[in-house]
Amino acid sequence: MSEVWSVWFLIGAALVFFMQCGFAMVETGFTRAKNAGNIIMKNLMDFCIGTPMFMLLGFGLMMSENYFFGLIGKPDMQLFTNFAGEGKDWSSFVFNLVFCATAATIVSGSMAERTKFSAYCIYSAIISAVVYPIEAGWVWNPQGWLVGLGFVDFAGGAAIHSVGGTAALIGAIFLGPRIGKYEYDKSGKVTKVHAIPGHSLTLGALGTFILWFGWYGFNGAACTQLLGVGGLAAVFTTTTIAPAVACCTTMIFTWLKNGKPDVSMTLNASLAGLVAITPTCATVDALGASIIGIVSGIIVVVVVEFIDLKLHIDDPVGAVAVHLANGIWGTLSDGLFNVESGVFYGGGVKHLGVQCLGEFTIVAWTTICMLITFTLIKKLHGLRASREEEIIGLDKLEHGIDSSYAGFIMAPQVLGGESTSQEAKIPVDKAVPVAKASSRPDAKFHMVTIITRQSKFDELKAAMNDINVTGMTVTNVLGCGQQHGNVQKYRGVEMDMTLLPKIKVDIVVSEVPVELVVTAAKEVLYTGHIGDGKIFVYDVQNVVKVRTGEEGYEALQD
Repeated sequence: MSEVWSVWFLIGAALVFFMQCGFAMVETGFTRAKNAGNIIMKNLMDFCIGTPMFMLLGFGLMMSENYFFGLIGKPDMQLFTNFAGEGKDWSSFVFNLVFCATAATIVSGSMAERTKFSAYCIYSAIISAVVYPIEAGWVWNPQGWLVGLGFVDFAGGAAIHSVGGTAALIGAIFLGPRIGKYEYDKSGKVTKVHAIPGHSLTLGALGTFILWFGWYGFNGAACTQLLGVGGLAAVFTTTTIAPAVACCTTMIFTWLKNGKPDVSMTLNASLAGLVAITPTCATVDALGASIIGIVSGIIVVVVVEFIDLKLHIDDPVGAVAVHLANGIWGTLSDGLFNVESGVFYGGGVKHLGVQCLGEFTIVAWTTICMLITFTLIKKLHGLRASREEEIIGLDKLEHGIDSSYAGFIMAPQVLGGESTSQEAKIPVDKAVPVAKASSRPDAKFHMVTIITRQSKFDELKAAMNDINVTGMTVTNVLGCGQQHGNVQKYRGVEMDMTLLPKIKVDIVVSEVPVELVVTAAKEVLYTGHIGDGKIFVYDVQNVVKVRTGEEGYEALQD
């Protein structure tokens, strides 16, 4: 490899490392805010724990020159003993390390919001040290047995995404669903599936774009030429076409299926298209990439809904659908669309058979390893967080932070030290003079509470002004009536009750007749459509003005 391409190889590795940020943002956005810090910490530690484990054991198992029977390498520790040895290209270590971290971090999303942090760290160490390196050696070590058969996985659809997706599925099954995700009858049968929306689609979208950007390094870094089949330009082209077509497919599919295009599912579709094109990005043409994208855009929706609604496996971010299902599809699609040996290009079924064998073997290896790993962790250490930790949030009880969004907590701020001159109390007899109105001990007071559309507030305020009502308390609220709000779906699951944004206006009147207030409000709020709102009228026993101590009728006067 020339020095120019070696530099590009390392740049690609840096882009793949940056994908850790993308995974962290996607998983954080698609889960609840009370666990945001925990998600970020897990993604960070996937790389930081994975580095020493891959350095000490994994890299030797994967890429050692002493490779036994095409199955496993000998950990020779040459990174320490022969670091400057002639002919040693340590860029290979860096590149394979960031790939290893990617395989590990896929699992974080499916196990989110209910996994003990310490248990996750143990899992991360095991997959980085043993599980990923051994099967990846079959695929990428020149002496690997799958390499000898002609198995194609250019950038890791099987070696990385199918492995991460398989581990994600097994981890989610071992953990069980989040509290409140499913409703059960007395026999334990699921009677209802509840949607648990993520707290920030903005973060999810940001993470998606970061991943797409990093994927050009993920797929393109191994290229050693610019043009032609398998060249960098061709890889960039297919890596762009497949996710774009997948997004269009999912958008149209969910639009027709649910009546509205699904935002979070379309974000998932871009990742599904990227995963599906990963093993074939250097071997298919634009038509093949387009078909791969169309199928992946449908697969991601069908699998997300199937494992949630039918299998009742709780996968908060869709990791199984994106990485496992589309990792399998992408790997097998090389047997169909490979321009040199694919079925649809006259290559016969032999290559398709090799792809099926390789994919099956990799998934089987991962399944066996993860069953053993999660069983031992569950029995010897514990896998799931406590009920209290899950309900309160892993950020609070596992990491000791009240919130990852502390600056946005709307709580009173308690300041120490002496009060400022503006805050100091003054005697009542020196308070701002008040011109008292004539006493009306027989006055009656009523509170009128109006709940209506936010867009009607200006009209309502003007109408109250016209009848001399100037004092009001206004609150932004959420609510619904007998219609339970708009019927909406989140990732194919119908929301239990959609609370709509409303405005709540509280008015206390005495001098202005309450009937006049109600009539004026009804006139400006009426449209004849559902959602015009409601007006509540209450008797008020007394009114007290804090500053002056006035009560009753006088307390309502300016």
